[in-house]
Amino acid sequence: MLHLINSSRYYPAFLLILLFSLRGLDVRAQLFNQDSLKLISRQFAFTEGPAVDKDGNIYFTDQPNNKIWKYNTEGHLSLFKDSAGRANGLYFNHRGQLLACADEKNEIWSISNDGKVTVLLSDVDGRKLNGPNDLWADKKGGIYFTDPYYQRDYWTRKKPEIEGQKVYYLPPGKGKKPIVVADDVAKPNGIVGSPNGKYLYVADRVRNKTYSYTIESSGKLSGQKAVIDQGSDGMTLDNQGNIYLTGKGVSIYSPTGVLIGHIEVKEPWTSNVCFGGKDRTDLFITASTAIYCLPMRTKGVD
Repeated sequence: MLHLINSSRYYPAFLLILLFSLRGLDVRAQLFNQDSLKLISRQFAFTEGPAVDKDGNIYFTDQPNNKIWKYNTEGHLSLFKDSAGRANGLYFNHRGQLLACADEKNEIWSISNDGKVTVLLSDVDGRKLNGPNDLWADKKGGIYFTDPYYQRDYWTRKKPEIEGQKVYYLPPGKGKKPIVVADDVAKPNGIVGSPNGKYLYVADRVRNKTYSYTIESSGKLSGQKAVIDQGSDGMTLDNQGNIYLTGKGVSIYSPTGVLIGHIEVKEPWTSNVCFGGKDRTDLFITASTAIYCLPMRTKGVD
């Protein structure tokens, strides 16, 4: 090591490596404090799909127990909906409706504030979807969702009815049919769109990649680009364009795909993340049988 430092040939390279290392630590220090991670509750079978409403309240699912829970901005945890269709991913659209990937019958739901369900999609040309997993809604009211196949013990079928595991777009309007917008993935899972509606991010669990796509005016996607060499169960973005991926804790990547931070979560699996709270500065993390909260020095996006 002394030889490396004293060598005029390697000295600039050493300084460059040191600079990037310090910069990485500085970025992490600016984003969060690991010691501030707080357990909210551990009373569930498996938590998933956190979503934030316009007031900053967080909704999340306990899929094996078939429930949706609410954690409000005052710190109160309550049951929002029982018999929740084995809901997985959740998302609030710009009309304030809670959208859900209802895994029990492989449907897309809209749920009102009083828990009333409207089935938005139940099949594709008479065939059951594989199992809608995660979703994101654009400002037009259209819904993008991933449809991987994970065999559930509460299903009677033992194989998919649709060939391939794809990403769909359900255009706004009653009676609209979904269109396949990405079939160039192996097992799409986590999904999120940019706040300006120009880009869609999709995680592929089999290929262990996260892709970006350009969203066309028609809702179709183009220009698949691998931005991160990591797949993810769920994901979110902050107002700096950073991408948050889940699995073993939460990995934070810059918009260009550089790892800039990692939140350690001491649970077997971290399923999903979402910004919430009154100022959208709290990161809520669903992980195995628990849900956590971590104050951040950045904000989420709509």
